Amino acid sequence: MRIKRRDDVCPTASGYAGVTKQVVLGPAEGSDEIILRYFSVDEGSATPYHTHDFPHLVKVEAGEGAAVGPDGSESPVSPGDYVFVPPNETHNFRNTGTRPFE
Repeated sequence: MRIKRRDDVCPTASGYAGVTKQVVLGPAEGSDEIILRYFSVDEGSATPYHTHDFPHLVKVEAGEGAAVGPDGSESPVSPGDYVFVPPNETHNFRNTGTRPFE
């Protein structure tokens, strides 16, 4: 069993302007199948429009944003919302507020 606090994980650049990530739990803890990542998206920024071959589960922790689907439609999301993205579905997340979207 591993217990970690997100505050103890240093944020790293994601490779995209205004987006940082933290790998809270993953390969370093022995998990190759499930990885828990925490993203912070600055005001006016977005994650890249992308796909991956695994299901994606997202919990919105802070700020206001939009989940953008494969057809470009935007669904507003806010703290307490959960998003399921099926494998191979094109998507991204965009900050629509004035503080970090996490």
